[in-house]
Amino acid sequence: MSIVNALEITREAAKGGYAVGAFNITSINQMQGVIEAAIEKKAPLIIQASVTPSKFLTPEVLVAVYRTLASQAPIPICLHLDHCTEVDYCKHLADVGYTNIMIDASKQGFEENIRQTKEVVDYCHANSEASVEGELGTVSGVEDQIRVSEDEAALCNPEEAVLFVERTGVDIFAPGIGTAHGVYKTKNPKVDFERMARINQMLNADRVNTPLVVHGGTGLSDEYVRRLLEAGGAKFNVSTELKYTLIDSTYKYISEKRDEYNPGKVDVAVRDAIRTVVARWIDTLGSTGKA
Repeated sequence: MSIVNALEITREAAKGGYAVGAFNITSINQMQGVIEAAIEKKAPLIIQASVTPSKFLTPEVLVAVYRTLASQAPIPICLHLDHCTEVDYCKHLADVGYTNIMIDASKQGFEENIRQTKEVVDYCHANSEASVEGELGTVSGVEDQIRVSEDEAALCNPEEAVLFVERTGVDIFAPGIGTAHGVYKTKNPKVDFERMARINQMLNADRVNTPLVVHGGTGLSDEYVRRLLEAGGAKFNVSTELKYTLIDSTYKYISEKRDEYNPGKVDVAVRDAIRTVVARWIDTLGSTGKA
């Protein structure tokens, strides 16, 4: 039960009208804080690592820690590779034990996006237990050095979304709907809830086949989150807020304890702060008690 792929838990979320929190980590300490919060909330969980932290920490180390912590946890946990543009690296991480892979070819043309996504899907389905996430349309902002300007950002065409899913066989799907990576510059960003709902209806009208993903969770109001869940969001990504929390809590502790040289206490302060943020998100996403 503890080690799962994303499709298993997001299908249940889509049926239940809640979303699984997908939290980006850049350190082992963050990973522990995220898992502790999900255990406390009895919630299913997706741990995400983008390409840069995956390479820095090494996939083998992340998988070993993930499997150790997840095997001891009473909740289902997935380890997800986020926003990878390299087909071969997607395959490698499926080989070493990541349980969900995102191939992000969204900046490519439609046919090339399909080709790359299908290659990763076919490989993962044949050689691993990993599910695969694909994206159509682009999310503005910066995620793991992938920069998309507002002018470059594109909303997902619903008819193309159906073709994309059918032709690639992708397990979960991230449509571009106007959300953004990073911090929103306005309290009321232009998110196309109706587009999201239409895509969900077209893909999942009779039964949940392809759960939908919301990128760019940091900074969205509770009202926006509620509307995105109603529109079909079943995997909800939060990255920037965890990065800010890690840095801000480290700075706060060191500033207040300038004469204390105890790295373990810094780690505890950071983990506590991460746990608080993740627990709040789990409540907001409605996944508390769903494990």
